[in-house]
Amino acid sequence: MRYLELSKEVSYALRHAPSEYGLVLDEYGWVSVQQLLKALNKNEKWALLKVDDLFKMIDASDKKRHEIVDNKIRALYGHSVSSKIRKESNEPPEYLYHGTARRFIDSIKEKGLLSQERQYVHLSLDKETALQVGKRRDKNPVILTIKATLAWQNGVSFYKGDDKIWLADSIKSEYIEFQ
Repeated sequence: MRYLELSKEVSYALRHAPSEYGLVLDEYGWVSVQQLLKALNKNEKWALLKVDDLFKMIDASDKKRHEIVDNKIRALYGHSVSSKIRKESNEPPEYLYHGTARRFIDSIKEKGLLSQERQYVHLSLDKETALQVGKRRDKNPVILTIKATLAWQNGVSFYKGDDKIWLADSIKSEYIEFQ
């Protein structure tokens, strides 16, 4: 089984294009595992896909992108669908990190971190993950330090994406340390 390829397909279906697969996500991004399987099985590549394959895909992933609970599956973060996926607010660690291209720094200083084409701003628990993310758009990205506890105390909502990823609606520049 090609679990990385399957993970990308499931991510696309659940994060960006559920309607292309005939799926309707609930307000928290969940869909029935059976509905997802039925949709994927229509493609010859995934015709033999079973529930166990979805569990193995999740276990094999180096990044926790999906979860299955009570016969429902969802992507944990990264959504670009038009209806906002609701998350439960959680108290963040003292600091979080965001890797970004140098060309965006002036805009971030002026406007803060905005979700852009995603539903939430993605933040990392550690600098290494932020560096990996930042390198997608810049060979030498800037790692921003987010004063998450201070922002939380001042009313900014944070949401846990997975073990290494946190989400926020936006982060004002006053909570960002630029280095």
